[in-house]
Amino acid sequence: MDDYSRQATRLEAIGGSYDKWLLGAAVALASLGIVMVASSSIALTQSPFYYLTRHLIFIAIGVVLAGVAMRVELKEIEKYNQLLLLGCFALLIVVFIPGLGSSVNGAQRWINLGFSKFQTVEAVKVLYIVWLSSYLVRFRDEVNATWQAMLKPVGVVGVLVVLLLMQPDFGSSMLLLGITTCMLVLGGAQIKRIILPVLLLLPGLVALVIFEPYRMRRVTSFMDPWQDQLGSGYQLSNALMAIGRGEWSGVGLGASIQKLNYLPESHTDFIFSVIAEELGFVGVCGIIGLYALLVGRAFWLGMRCIEMRRHFAGYIAFGIALWISLQTFVSIGVNLGMLPTKGLTLPLISSGGSSVMMTCVAMGLLLRVSYEYNRAVRRQEVREDIDVADASLADSDSPEPVEATTATAIAAAMQNSAARGTSRMQQRVEPTFGRIA
Repeated sequence: MDDYSRQATRLEAIGGSYDKWLLGAAVALASLGIVMVASSSIALTQSPFYYLTRHLIFIAIGVVLAGVAMRVELKEIEKYNQLLLLGCFALLIVVFIPGLGSSVNGAQRWINLGFSKFQTVEAVKVLYIVWLSSYLVRFRDEVNATWQAMLKPVGVVGVLVVLLLMQPDFGSSMLLLGITTCMLVLGGAQIKRIILPVLLLLPGLVALVIFEPYRMRRVTSFMDPWQDQLGSGYQLSNALMAIGRGEWSGVGLGASIQKLNYLPESHTDFIFSVIAEELGFVGVCGIIGLYALLVGRAFWLGMRCIEMRRHFAGYIAFGIALWISLQTFVSIGVNLGMLPTKGLTLPLISSGGSSVMMTCVAMGLLLRVSYEYNRAVRRQEVREDIDVADASLADSDSPEPVEATTATAIAAAMQNSAARGTSRMQQRVEPTFGRIA
């Protein structure tokens, strides 16, 4: 083995570290979710801790799945991009197979696992983001230059949306469309090219709302929930009453009245209203701040990866950030009466096994992106230090062997890298986002 081979081997031994800001924000939101699920569901069943126990089990499974995602190299995941896309279609079709699919309140969105039901669209969100990230890497130049390359993911998401509307699941359909549009823009597609498909889709989406009575009732009740307070406006009016009772500091943890069988889905879709009632405006601002930290850090990480030409990792970070931000915005907007009532959970907080587990997987992927980015930065620093050491050796008359000098340089560079923790590139954004390690 020559000196360069030994040098490469030593560089490969340099690892990275997981982003502490991302990890801290995710753990804080999940911990708050455990507390609020316990509080909001305590009066829903004869066993006061039924939903809390289920939530803790799904959190534990999600943590295990996240740990697996954190250990897998992204390049290994990228190899299976086509299988991931096939998995998206398979998961949305399997719910219609008798014996496997399960219907709840007229919606065919779940598969029966025996011990629990799994909402397949939650897994589709993760798989689709990874596939679209891979597609944008493979056709990065074509997406910006040709209609065909840009319209292919639009066609794919169109088929997924059709399958979702058959279930029906209008909220997840709009979420996937929003993620696709934003990722295409971030991937280099011209905005003027994207506007045309969006304009063509709008009449169809409006028609889906107008010609479906229950969707139309949600729109009218959203505009004035008090007009039919005991009917179509029941959920929203009770959510608004809960938020109003919270005022500045809330009524106190566990003291919510609306959760006592007045507010439907108080532990899932409308858990934000219970949080606002018990923790008040201060608690709401704290939660929004945690989401802002999580999403902002994910976008920052994505930009840094793109700068280092790690496009696949960067697009995954963008996709997960878009997913979390859009779903959080819709969930909070529904609770505040800013958007029509739609069943989307609050990520990492709401009860719901499928959502909790798949969001944990997304966090694991995001942390893997941060690990590989940090590792790449540290290896780049070591290479720079080695180049400096080699240049100094070439200018000197020292009789010390090249191999020994190189090994010494690598060891010193690794120590310097560990001590610094961040690269010069990261230090430029340190006043805004803090350190990555």
